[in-house]
Amino acid sequence: MTTVKNKKPLTIMARETIVSYLFLAPALIFFIVFVIIPIGMGAVTSLFNYTPKKFEFIGLGNYTKLFTNEIFLRSLKNTILLVIGVVPLIVLFSLFVSVVIYQKNAFVRSLFRGIFYLPVVTGTVSVTVVWKWIFDPISGVLNYVLMSMGVIDKEIMWLGDKRYALWCIILVLLTTSVGQPIILYIAALGNLDPSHIEAAEIDGANSWQLFRHIKWPGIMPTTLYVVVITTINSFQCFSLIQLLTNGGPNYNTSTIMYLVYETAFRQYKFGYANAMGVVLAIIIGIFSWIQFKCFSNDVSY
Repeated sequence: MTTVKNKKPLTIMARETIVSYLFLAPALIFFIVFVIIPIGMGAVTSLFNYTPKKFEFIGLGNYTKLFTNEIFLRSLKNTILLVIGVVPLIVLFSLFVSVVIYQKNAFVRSLFRGIFYLPVVTGTVSVTVVWKWIFDPISGVLNYVLMSMGVIDKEIMWLGDKRYALWCIILVLLTTSVGQPIILYIAALGNLDPSHIEAAEIDGANSWQLFRHIKWPGIMPTTLYVVVITTINSFQCFSLIQLLTNGGPNYNTSTIMYLVYETAFRQYKFGYANAMGVVLAIIIGIFSWIQFKCFSNDVSY
């Protein structure tokens, strides 16, 4: 009887395990076929001179060529500047807006969440077309407003001048990226224990002390997620570059992701493009590791 009682739970556990894996199987198969295998193929083909006419093994030749390529180095610099410029702004702006909105009533919170999230659901192409019209040097509203206010005395080619083009990309990326962090921060603030906030207020804590010692530690897991995801998305910025500037002027707004596209699908140098992709993946991994190291000590789950 004891043996039968011991076997029955094992049989149930085995059945549950099999059922669990069956439910996971479609997602696992999709992930392996469309993520793991392409990553592996990209890493392998980066070691080849892979074009429509050639498939020749050259080892690390593509990688050594990359770091002597002025256009790639400029694109790498632009990518890092984009990330360094955008990520802190997104985090700080989203956090500020979320703290202000959360203090309002439910209707106002919902209204502003919808407003800030609208660019996310509108679509990158639609939003970019509007921004391209705003930056237009002749019929754009930005030049019209600035000239009306006396800030500038002649039209500026915002997307055609290397002094302004990258900053315009940063502005557009900022406006299209704050929606999700704001939603997440408002949800995180709503999950804080109100008894801790009430106790701090009774003890005489002001607004800054309340935020610094109660709210900020409580939303650190959300902050880590926002920082990591925003960094990865900024490194992979492509559609804005393609639709607004095509990497110009003179590759001054080109990013690694855009250069991968141009190298693979315009120049048909697939092995060389894959080498750029591998370098980008390594850089993203390094940045993510640093962020986890910096934030993980303050995160409690």
